[in-house]
Amino acid sequence: MNKLGLFLFMTILMMIWGFNVSAIKILVSSFPPITITAIRILVAGFFVFLMLGVIGKVRRPNRKEFQYIIYGGLFNITAHHFFLAHGLMETTGANGGLILGSGPVLTAILSAIIIKTMPSRMQIIGFIFGIIGVSFIVVIGNGGLSGFSFGDIYIFLSILSQAFSFILISKADYSLDICWFLGA
Repeated sequence: MNKLGLFLFMTILMMIWGFNVSAIKILVSSFPPITITAIRILVAGFFVFLMLGVIGKVRRPNRKEFQYIIYGGLFNITAHHFFLAHGLMETTGANGGLILGSGPVLTAILSAIIIKTMPSRMQIIGFIFGIIGVSFIVVIGNGGLSGFSFGDIYIFLSILSQAFSFILISKADYSLDICWFLGA
């Protein structure tokens, strides 16, 4: 695939990803959240394995990799999508978008706590501008925030589990610290 084809493919992929939360919000009003989550993950998994098969990257994971796959699947797939679907049933798109937009900051905070990785000054500035940008777009674009709801807690648990999984995935070398934190 040439650079233009790859760029177009990635652009389309990001557009689909960008509509993800809006689509879930609409779908959970007609279908049970667990059903929507299961179908989304099944379809995504099928396409990932299809793409990996095409480029010849499917292989059997070793024992240590399998452990990270289990933890990543538990936190980034199961918990994240379960809480996201349930939360979107009970909160507004503005509240959900603002809470989900806090993911990078939450990941940095958890990273500092769990594996003692402190963000640089530029990363902190980027986080601040990111929060301001997400807040501005969500609040202005949707007519403002609504009151607090139980769905907001679900959305926060969703992004918290995803942030934790990002640490597991990116810092696999810190397996002892992570296993200690999990109580393993």
